[in-house]
Amino acid sequence: MPKMKTHKATAKRFKVTGRGKLRRLKQKRSHLRRKKSKRVLRSLDKDHPVAKADRKRVRRLLGGLRQRKQR
Repeated sequence: MPKMKTHKATAKRFKVTGRGKLRRLKQKRSHLRRKKSKRVLRSLDKDHPVAKADRKRVRRLLGGLRQRKQR
């Protein structure tokens, strides 16, 4: 059986925490930041969880970067 390949674009956009949860950054972070309020900019800089509907697809794309469940 061939190795699982990691989808590199997905690997750059998502990260797996130590407990195996998927985290992502919000969009609209880099362009026209001067117009946005400080409150909005602070909320854009934080990690957010991946939606439940997308978790299975993202995990499949991450392939080899998936972490095993810790005991």
